[in-house]
Amino acid sequence: MDIKIDESALMAMHDLLGEHFDEILVFCFSEFSRLHSAFQEALGSEQSDAIRNIHSLKSNAAQFGAVTLADMARIIEHGLSQGEHQAIQAQIDALPSVIEQSIVLIKQWQQQIEINS
Repeated sequence: MDIKIDESALMAMHDLLGEHFDEILVFCFSEFSRLHSAFQEALGSEQSDAIRNIHSLKSNAAQFGAVTLADMARIIEHGLSQGEHQAIQAQIDALPSVIEQSIVLIKQWQQQIEINS
């Protein structure tokens, strides 16, 4: 799967947060993991909590330019809301890898920005 990040969204957050960008980005990465764990825990037993957690993951990912992750979370959120769990199982299964790869790409972007500064 081709993982995409939106460098303009990252740059906008970088400009907005200034010197706090790096620490907020570390927090964002931990939120990706925390929300995924909470989603997995709620999946199948507390559907509304699972939907809320995947919605939050979608929003956080979009805000920090993790395009593929945000898109996947949107598909999962919609599928769960429509009761189509089986149809989205492949996306649910791929989610940990997409989170991991998105973080790697954002960190690579971050290193490049530091080199160019």
